[in-house]
Amino acid sequence: MSLMERFTGDKVIFLIALFLMLISIISLFSSTSRLASDQGTDRMSIMLEQVKWVAIGFGVILALYFLGRPQWYRKISMLGFFASFACLFIVALNLSFGSNLHAGTMNGARRLLVVFGQKIHIYEFVKLFMIMYLGWALDSFKKGEFKWLPRLAAHFPKLAFLKKDIWQKVIYIYTPILLTVVMVSTGSNSSAIFMGIIMILMVLVGGLDIKDVAVVGAILLLAFGLMFGAYKMGLLQKTRLATLVSRFTNDDEATMQILVNSEKNTKAWQEAKDELSQPVGALLAIKEGGLLGKGIGYSTQKYQVPVIFSDYMFSFIVEETGLWGALILILLYFSLLARGTLVAKMCNNYYDKMIVAGLIILVTGQAFMHMAVNVHLPFIPQTGQTLPLVSHGANSFLVFAMVFGILLSISRDARENMEKKEAEADANPIIEHSENWTQDATS
Repeated sequence: MSLMERFTGDKVIFLIALFLMLISIISLFSSTSRLASDQGTDRMSIMLEQVKWVAIGFGVILALYFLGRPQWYRKISMLGFFASFACLFIVALNLSFGSNLHAGTMNGARRLLVVFGQKIHIYEFVKLFMIMYLGWALDSFKKGEFKWLPRLAAHFPKLAFLKKDIWQKVIYIYTPILLTVVMVSTGSNSSAIFMGIIMILMVLVGGLDIKDVAVVGAILLLAFGLMFGAYKMGLLQKTRLATLVSRFTNDDEATMQILVNSEKNTKAWQEAKDELSQPVGALLAIKEGGLLGKGIGYSTQKYQVPVIFSDYMFSFIVEETGLWGALILILLYFSLLARGTLVAKMCNNYYDKMIVAGLIILVTGQAFMHMAVNVHLPFIPQTGQTLPLVSHGANSFLVFAMVFGILLSISRDARENMEKKEAEADANPIIEHSENWTQDATS
């Protein structure tokens, strides 16, 4: 029996993952000329490294599909916030527990957790951990399974207010969201904003009171507003907030004038050139791609944009394949959104529905955020979000392989539950008809 014949999960989601991974291999081979030069290697070596990660990712998807069970995911999910908090705590405070476990930096910001010499981009994993945790928290709240708050209130009469639903939501749902956003903001404000939006959307989909969610959103906005005010007053100048402000208020036209009017190779000229190389290069790639593209391997912006193989992968693909390449990518992610919605409807319990919804929001939300940054939409900062399962980046690729594995595992159980219900309905129809029911109906 072939793999596809044994595969009872959602085949569309499975094929979308395969297509995206295939695109990543081709794109990484063609887009990494500058990376190969910087690393003193060649594109073939980088492509083979990507093939290795694709093989690992494919193995992770199959392992989670065949071995994973939703009830296991639910038990693990309750630890998602604690895992996120522990990792972010080490990274945010730049802690070290010896050479085998300590915080690390990337691009001048504390974003890495170094474990036995391996650098882990912890924000990528926190996205998944928090989606899983919120799925458990929303399900537990709906079922009334939060136990320790009522017990605490029973032992201490002054804490009787903790029995109220609002306090359970505050402690189990809203506080973890706020703490995660604040801790991520110490290394990347744009990533913190993105995660906050994803988590709030998941809570809204979960059916919680929109007024409560609006209050959380207002608190987050107020916090960033106060930080911005402190920045304008001269405080927080050496934090990541300065980077976020520059990205929101960046005036490309003014920077272009500095580049044009400055003497070549001066400090002002070089700073303006570096500032424009990524966003303007990405826009040029899209413009030059046109309808049909330049053809595979004929990109020119890959020599100009430093991270075109990760943060600007969409622009690179458009440059080489044109509008058709862009439409294929958009169609793949929209198809994933549609199929994920269908799978969520097929699930027979609330936790599965929430996990599927949260993971689909994460993948498609990050994909469209990546595209929005690439086309330079107004008020969208350069977030550094990769294109899921396509961009260069081992940590991101592994996390999204896990996401697809979990989705497929839940889709398998959802389909089996649906088939079981259909079989039961056929065996026990609500209205039983006689063999001659048509004749009886017409006589």
